[in-house]
Amino acid sequence: MKKSLGQLMLIGISGPRLTHHEKKFIVANNISGVTLFGPRNLVDPKQIHELCSEIQSLRHQMPDRAPLFIGIDMEGGRVHRLKAPFTFWPAVQNLGKIDNPTVSFNFANRMGLEMKAMGINLNYAPCVDVFTNPKNTVIGDRSIGSDPELVAKHGSALVRGYVKAGVLACAKHFPGHGNTLLDSHEDLPIEQNTLEQLEKVELVPFKRVFKSRVDMTMTSHILFPKIDPDWPVTLSEIFLQKILRTTARYRGLIITDDLDMKGLTKHFPQDLIPTRAVQAGADLLLYCNEPTSPLRAIESMLGAIAQGQLDGKYIESQHERILSFKKEKLKNPDPIPYSEAIKSVGTPENMALAAAILRGEVPQNLSFET
Repeated sequence: MKKSLGQLMLIGISGPRLTHHEKKFIVANNISGVTLFGPRNLVDPKQIHELCSEIQSLRHQMPDRAPLFIGIDMEGGRVHRLKAPFTFWPAVQNLGKIDNPTVSFNFANRMGLEMKAMGINLNYAPCVDVFTNPKNTVIGDRSIGSDPELVAKHGSALVRGYVKAGVLACAKHFPGHGNTLLDSHEDLPIEQNTLEQLEKVELVPFKRVFKSRVDMTMTSHILFPKIDPDWPVTLSEIFLQKILRTTARYRGLIITDDLDMKGLTKHFPQDLIPTRAVQAGADLLLYCNEPTSPLRAIESMLGAIAQGQLDGKYIESQHERILSFKKEKLKNPDPIPYSEAIKSVGTPENMALAAAILRGEVPQNLSFET
């Protein structure tokens, strides 16, 4: 059962190389993937390529022999983990101002090709939050704009760009973080929207990217008491099963935001959180920063299974679902040779496109989607 639970989890690592303990933990617990952060994990292209190769090679020692997810936050602008010589991509708010889906597609496609060359196969992007509150500094220019149809149009183009590059796309932060003032890293935001209000605004871009076959959707740690008075979205069956799966007919994977964020840990027992997230309908559990949390989560879920609070057969079915997803989506997980990979990094074409977007211009001779 431990190997099944491990396949539901993505973890963070401490430095630019895997430690002996981290390798042992990933292999022994059949961990599904790793999330990389700068600057602690990301130094330069050569080191990143070597780290991704090292992470991916662990699969040969693991029970499932399945490729690992290697994820990163690369939205553009202030959420930009890859530094020079990688292309620095502007914030997506610039895409909304230009309002040309071909530019948005190329933005994501070229960013994705740089990541894919290094061995990164999952991007926690696009952010499809609708910027409904001008005082919201948590999202701000991370949002494409304040018009749900505009966000939907460009969110869809971004998803198609990442997918064309061979990178898994993850829409966030379901059902929408664009109105909040509180940062869920620090505490639990409470929003008074009704479901009808969400349907008219916040859910519009998510439904559009679902039609574009986005691979994953990330849940937000927000409480909507008029929809679910008891549980924030990440822990809510109403949001994940009734709204996301049944009403919106979403068929991709549901991944949580970091389960160690204070929006959850200040209000719920740490050992309850992973079990409740799985009960609510999450497929993948994200732990980014606290090194002791992944093991504690596995042990708490094993205890929940033993006590009948979690269904062991359901966990096994989730395990198989993730393996099937990886078999379909991660067919060539190893990075290409570094001598070839470095040719994709910070190309003149990419730099020119990024500069044009920053100036608010549409470059000439830009290739259309295919």
